[in-house]
Amino acid sequence: MTAPGIVREPEVDEGYSPELPWTVIVWDDPVNLMDYVVYVFQEVLRIQKEKATILMLQVHNEGKSAVFSGMREPAEFTATRIASYGLWTTLER
Repeated sequence: MTAPGIVREPEVDEGYSPELPWTVIVWDDPVNLMDYVVYVFQEVLRIQKEKATILMLQVHNEGKSAVFSGMREPAEFTATRIASYGLWTTLER
């Protein structure tokens, strides 16, 4: 019979959590007009023109904007829909 060894707890990445939301980032580009970006945000995100304009100005002035945050599948769906309109998008966690 062998003596029991020391049991080590598995290392856990403290920065990982399955509940962390995925964020859709829209990046500034030299192609799309500001009015068009507002239109896309209204269509895809279903938000009012005022909120869409604020997000568009953030993209324009800061180079990017987080326009959606949520679970992975809805975030991927939103990013794909925005990209289908020709806007540059990425997903971050």
